[in-house]
Amino acid sequence: MPRPVDVPSLVASAREGTARAVARLISLVEDEHPALPEIVAALAPHVGGAHVVGLTGAPGVGKSTTTSALVSVLRAAGRRVAVLAVDPSSPFSGGALLGDRIRMSEHAGDDGVFIRSMASRGHLGGLSATAPSAIRVLDAAGFDVVLLETVGVGQSEVEVARLADTSVVVLAPGMGDGIQAAKAGILEIGEVFVVNKSDRSGADDTVRDLRRMVSLGDRTEPHLWRPPVVRAVALDGAGMGEIVEAVDAHLAWSREHGGLEARRRRRTVDEIEALALAGLRRRFAGDAGEDRLDTLAQEVLDGGLDPFAAADRLLEQAGLSSSRS
Repeated sequence: MPRPVDVPSLVASAREGTARAVARLISLVEDEHPALPEIVAALAPHVGGAHVVGLTGAPGVGKSTTTSALVSVLRAAGRRVAVLAVDPSSPFSGGALLGDRIRMSEHAGDDGVFIRSMASRGHLGGLSATAPSAIRVLDAAGFDVVLLETVGVGQSEVEVARLADTSVVVLAPGMGDGIQAAKAGILEIGEVFVVNKSDRSGADDTVRDLRRMVSLGDRTEPHLWRPPVVRAVALDGAGMGEIVEAVDAHLAWSREHGGLEARRRRRTVDEIEALALAGLRRRFAGDAGEDRLDTLAQEVLDGGLDPFAAADRLLEQAGLSSSRS
């Protein structure tokens, strides 16, 4: 039995900027604590102020270094910044393996920065299934910018576009990006493209390929956003100011043209649907649900039922309408 949680007090402390309260709330989110609905309800009046920026890209392009350098630039501008770094999971514990908090330790003593690693726990899109609620915690805690850094697993990370207000795709020369990457879904989500390690040979080719790709996109109308391509060397901070300018410009454009509200509405639809489906799964799992599923599966294998009829029967047993009604 989980320990009871004083949700109002915890949320109030997080709103005051207490890092320990923010960390505790995110832990409750990750653990899917029974108090989670109460927590989300208490946060609801305080969300919507943070700019959620997703950073994604293939392994080795320097996402964490770029994220850390961006934090420095944003803090110099007086903004409070939260970093949610989603790591691969340990197959044994489900915990984060890489530990981005260690890689970003230079910001550890800054009260205006909060850094948290979350385990992806096998979630295919590169994001943790509990990331939406964790973002709500950070938003309600008053952070101006939430940097969402995803697992570097290539094109499956298109899910970052569903959670971020602005998606930044980080690439590097000599890593098979260029035209090959243009075929991957990950490049279709970018509002800002960053060629990191641009002091290396091949950077000019990567930049040229990306700009050509952008020019070929369906963005010729004046009111459509044209993603900029920014050169950067995150290790020495070069180009970080330009990235922040590009990200801010996209936010301003989104607000002016209604894209921000539309994206956040779509994100909320996805979240509601995911929560409803999770509730259904829990309902099926309870009351000998696994036994029922096994029995129905065996009937399908034996030829007594087809999968649609089995699904209809399962829904009827749960008091729901047929899947085809």
